[in-house]
Amino acid sequence: MSNYPEHMVAPMRQQLVDVGFIELKEPQQVEQTLNQKGLTLLVVNSVCGCAAAGARPGVIHALKQGLKFDYLTTVFAGMEKEATSKAREYFEGISPTSPQAAILENGQLKFLMQRSDFLGKSPEEISTTLTKAYQELEHA
Repeated sequence: MSNYPEHMVAPMRQQLVDVGFIELKEPQQVEQTLNQKGLTLLVVNSVCGCAAAGARPGVIHALKQGLKFDYLTTVFAGMEKEATSKAREYFEGISPTSPQAAILENGQLKFLMQRSDFLGKSPEEISTTLTKAYQELEHA
């Protein structure tokens, strides 16, 4: 059971889908997708203001600036709870927040932005943070 009416979250989902994100709505999808070889960007989407003002626009800005991932994936906190919970298992030992943006490589967490990393930040600042983490992984 979800917390929000689907018609309310549909535009929030669509923002990410429009730039190539695949929605993971079942725990099995999460496990199968996140365990693939390659570089994955996972966004834990949310209805909160910092997701609308910062997280989604910041991630989209970073992709438009040239970040390339093998997989763009998203789960929606408060909607597909089991899928979101399964995704957060990959953030072992880290408290869940919404939103979140994670870079995983071959199923291993390499970088995670939490709610506090989005609050009060512009999309450009968020994009810069994500881009820096991405570049550090490229050179690791």
